[in-house]
Amino acid sequence: MTPERLGELIERFASRRIAVVGDFFLDKYLDTDPALAEKSIETGQTAHQVTSIRRSPGAAGTVLNNLRALEAGTLHAVGAIGDDGEGYDLWNELEARQCTTIGLPMFDSLMTPTYLKPRDASDPSLAGEHERYDTKNRTVTPPDVGEKVLTLLDQVLPNVDAVIIADQVEEDDCGIITAAVRDALATRAKEHPDVIFWADSRTHIQLFRNVHIKPNQFEAVGHENPLPEDEVSFEALTEMIPKLRARIGAPVCVTRGMHGIIVSDPELTSVPGVQLEGPIDATGAGDSVTAGAVLALASGATLAEAGLVGMLVASITVQQLATTGTATPEQLVERLTLWREQNPDG
Repeated sequence: MTPERLGELIERFASRRIAVVGDFFLDKYLDTDPALAEKSIETGQTAHQVTSIRRSPGAAGTVLNNLRALEAGTLHAVGAIGDDGEGYDLWNELEARQCTTIGLPMFDSLMTPTYLKPRDASDPSLAGEHERYDTKNRTVTPPDVGEKVLTLLDQVLPNVDAVIIADQVEEDDCGIITAAVRDALATRAKEHPDVIFWADSRTHIQLFRNVHIKPNQFEAVGHENPLPEDEVSFEALTEMIPKLRARIGAPVCVTRGMHGIIVSDPELTSVPGVQLEGPIDATGAGDSVTAGAVLALASGATLAEAGLVGMLVASITVQQLATTGTATPEQLVERLTLWREQNPDG
């Protein structure tokens, strides 16, 4: 990848049209001041004092955050949320990022999934985070929700270059991407061969068909609940990826953290990652890889080039602490310079 080639791809970003379908969460940060903490008279427990509140689209919304920061063109949010305050906050945050929200209806039967993140404003590191409170729908998603989502997706499909599927909810059929929706997306991918379909999923990645998939190294081999020091060997991945690609029926991109990404189209190409110094916050890193890779792919990149762009984006976002970061085209150009210094044969 040369700076000139990256520049060619970036020039096309503003004309790309992308729909993101799946689980939209609200990330709600409560910044507290430890010096103001009080003791509750009733319970004796610490009453943390909130000094500011930050809201941001999460999960599928994180993908849209990154696409907007990369200056993509038309962006569509497609999914379903609850008819509640968090849903209105999420709508407002997406519209502030110039994303269409007509494809994100509210349902009385749903809660808007929310990650409530209290933290010490004085400590931007991961150590500054308090225990998190998650709001998710834990019952089976009503069929009419999935049917409505597919109808809304069909309305934008003729006018997009790519569809990103963001399957955040781990529990079976409790999110937007139920088994029925997943099967319908496989059909639509076959019916629209000129549209890039790309899926990212926490627990169901091996169940997708006919769409590009982006598992991490553990998801690719079915290794659940990895420890922080765990890794999957390069040999194990190169043995598994062709089998996975044959089963999915579409290209596979496997992220390996600091070691980069392996793509199969169908030949295997290993793209090294960017080596970083200092603290990192990996929250949303996979979503930033997806945003960068799909935007590049929709702009004419090869799969290996797209994988590199995704890794460059993630290498920028993980250095932003206490938030789910984004990257700009200018930062991409700068980060490519570092990557080329670290990989002179790349």
